[in-house]
Amino acid sequence: MRTIALLIAGSIAATAVQAQDADRSVKDGGIKVAGWKGRIDRRAQTQGKTIADSKFLSEGGNLRLSVGPAAYYWNDANSATGDYQVKASFKEHKMAATHPHSYGIFIGGANLEGEENLMYCIAYGNGTYSIKTFNGAKVSTQVDRAASDVLHKADANGESTNEIGWRVAGGKVSCVINGTAVKTFDKAEVVGADKLASTDGAYGIRVSHNLELTVSGLAKSKP
Repeated sequence: MRTIALLIAGSIAATAVQAQDADRSVKDGGIKVAGWKGRIDRRAQTQGKTIADSKFLSEGGNLRLSVGPAAYYWNDANSATGDYQVKASFKEHKMAATHPHSYGIFIGGANLEGEENLMYCIAYGNGTYSIKTFNGAKVSTQVDRAASDVLHKADANGESTNEIGWRVAGGKVSCVINGTAVKTFDKAEVVGADKLASTDGAYGIRVSHNLELTVSGLAKSKP
C-alpha cells in the first residue's frame, strides 16, 4: 500500500510540474514590428523575464509570435469605441507543451504600461475558452475553461486555427469564436468598479507562455 501511495504521489507531483512548465527565452527576441508594444505578466517580471524573451515580428503580412513569458501586445493606433467588432485568426503551429496554452484578443485596454485595465477572451487547443479581466494586479475570471463545439481543437500534429474576437453592440458584449458568440454579457456585468473601466479603448493580442503562433487579419469593423 505504501508503494502504491508513493507512486500516486509521484504521479501527482509530475503532473503539477508539467502544468507549471517554465517560461522559455526565445533567441534573438524582441518586438520587431514598428508601432507595436508588449508587456509580460507580473509573475514573469519577478522571475527576471522581459518582453525580449519572446519574438514578435512580421512574416508574410501576418504577425509571427514565438512566445516565452505570457504577455499582451498592442499598437496605440488600434482602438475601438462605441459599437464595434474586432477579431483575428490565430494559428498555433504546435501544441508542444504537455498541456494547452492560450491565445486571443483583448479589448477596453487602458493604461497598458501602468496599472492596466483590459478584458480578454482566449482559446486553448483542447477546445475550451476563458474570459478574464486585468485590473492592475487583480485578475478576475468571468469564464474559466468552458468547452465549446465551435472551437477547433489541435490536430494530430498539435496544430489548430481559431478566429477569436469581440462584438460590442446594443448594450451587449460577446466573445465570438469562429463566427459564433460563445458568451454574451450585458455591458453592466463587465463594466464597473473592479471590472473593465470601459469597453472603449485599445484592442490587441493576449497570449499565454511558450506558444508558436501566426496571427492574421487583426482588424476592427462595424458589428
